[in-house]
Amino acid sequence: MIIKTLVENTTLQENLEVEHGLSLYIETKKHKILFDTGESGIFAQNAIKMDVDLSAVDMVVISHGHYDHGGGLKTFLSLNSKAKIYVNKKTFDKHYAIRPNGVKTYIGLDEGLLGNDRFIFAGNSMVVDDEIELFSGVKAQRLNPSGNQDLLMMNGDEFIPDDFHHEQNMIINEDDKTILVAGCAHNGIVNIMDHYHYLKNSFPNHVVGGFHLYNRSRNTNENPMLVDEIGESLLKTGSQYYTGHCTGMESFSRLKKIMGNKIDYLATGSQIII
Repeated sequence: MIIKTLVENTTLQENLEVEHGLSLYIETKKHKILFDTGESGIFAQNAIKMDVDLSAVDMVVISHGHYDHGGGLKTFLSLNSKAKIYVNKKTFDKHYAIRPNGVKTYIGLDEGLLGNDRFIFAGNSMVVDDEIELFSGVKAQRLNPSGNQDLLMMNGDEFIPDDFHHEQNMIINEDDKTILVAGCAHNGIVNIMDHYHYLKNSFPNHVVGGFHLYNRSRNTNENPMLVDEIGESLLKTGSQYYTGHCTGMESFSRLKKIMGNKIDYLATGSQIII
């Protein structure tokens, strides 16, 4: 299995563009998967430079309904005519962020895309085939990211705190290995791991994704004590972690001190072979 980071907030190569977003290209024995599309078409520009043929992708998974993970969908649809796009049934609900000046800004996806019949809407769980599974319905029970306080959704005409029921995660089963892929882990990466253990009675071999330990709106990092607790909890799972994007460099550095070689950073242009 090969996992290439098409876009993330940082880069390993000067010729690749970056943005506040995440997009991963994952090639398994059966699938060529695009997991998230970043916030614009930059992922597609980088894909060319990284020898990734987006027209050959057969499956797209959008982790949740925020523009920095699904903003490039229109670009992808213009480049690929066959891939099914798996989203949670609540992905296209209206999502907002409170900016430091108090303004509520729309951060959801382009509802104009909904007429496309290539979308497949998942509930709390979906088995795609013997290699790919999707799950959501994670409960935010402990060690939750504080940045969620600035994220809202619409309930009728009323703004209410986002419950992140639109957030889904992907499990890849290949040979004797399991890989868990998350987008931003708004419900908390520890809670996602707990939910995975509840489903499988085990932990995945590898975990890839953002941990939402950086609040972009406020330009602040997560409470260091909470980050330390998260690192200690993740270390106990025995999984190998790869993170980036909304984790933030400061929080990653703290996690690295606790977890050592059990965690590494994903930057634009990085490649993981599992």
